[in-house]
Amino acid sequence: MTNTVALSILAGVGAALIAVTVWLILRMRISPRERERRRRVAVNAHGRMTDGSVTEATAGNLFYTYSVAGVEYTTSQDVSDLTDMLPLGPEHYIGCTVTVKYSTKNPANSIVVCEEWTGLRTHSLPLRLNRD
Repeated sequence: MTNTVALSILAGVGAALIAVTVWLILRMRISPRERERRRRVAVNAHGRMTDGSVTEATAGNLFYTYSVAGVEYTTSQDVSDLTDMLPLGPEHYIGCTVTVKYSTKNPANSIVVCEEWTGLRTHSLPLRLNRD
């Protein structure tokens, strides 16, 4: 076998390995929806709790504020995938007190609801809703 043939075979094998590696990486890429689910589950598992307040809501988002170590955070959470965890539509929670779970490493990383837990308090709903 000449050096040219051996070099050609090695180049072909190397190219095939690179192609298989790229294919595996692209195949195993995590979708944004799955990445968000994993973030919520991690904050739920390792986060600390504090009180917060829902300031605004849309069909798929809850906007809330909370304070950690004297710093006030204002953020939102996409709850469009968690509608089964909301007994009422998000707009019914405006003005309500909620329990917020936040990451101790990054307090701005927080949740109000996830697949395994909810910080929504139905007893803090405005009186007009509790009478129904």
